[in-house]
Amino acid sequence: MTISDYASLLVDAGDYSGRDDIAQLFPRFLVMAELKLNRVMRVAEMEKTAAVQLTEGEGSLPADFLEARQVLAADGRALRALPLQELSSHETSGGPLLGYAIIGSAIKVRPKGGEDIRLTYYAKIPPLTAAAPGNWLIEKAPDVYLYALVEEIAVWERDAAKAGAAEALKRLAMAALGLADERLRWGNAEIVIGGPTP
Repeated sequence: MTISDYASLLVDAGDYSGRDDIAQLFPRFLVMAELKLNRVMRVAEMEKTAAVQLTEGEGSLPADFLEARQVLAADGRALRALPLQELSSHETSGGPLLGYAIIGSAIKVRPKGGEDIRLTYYAKIPPLTAAAPGNWLIEKAPDVYLYALVEEIAVWERDAAKAGAAEALKRLAMAALGLADERLRWGNAEIVIGGPTP
């Protein structure tokens, strides 16, 4: 059977783990697996762009935000991530934006102003559910999901050997996904060495 959606993932996770009695626990395992994947996975399919409205130099991050990739001022200039202490030294209003800091679920930009920013960020994997049975990860790398779920089932069973084997397989699948992502992004890029040449 090919893993293509929520239902087929449930069946295969049960088969691979040797458990045909996990259907009622499957949503919980899936949430835990996605939580762990969101902590470490960063691939092109996770990138989104959003306009963030600022009020007095502060705006709310998107609900699915994981990590900033690029922050641009309204004029297209890239803003730097700054330590909070340095950002706080630019509390005055007006002037061109210098940088930003992320605090909880908000982004602070200084100097304070009302102009909006453009945020490119890594977004959480859209959760798989019975009502939303597909997402980009199940389409592109169903093996990552499968091994992540088998690992969660093994943790629940308190079977350290099975959990370790599933984690190793998950890491290999994630490494392959990361390599494919690097090839997609940088496949035919040229290496340019900066500075003066002899």
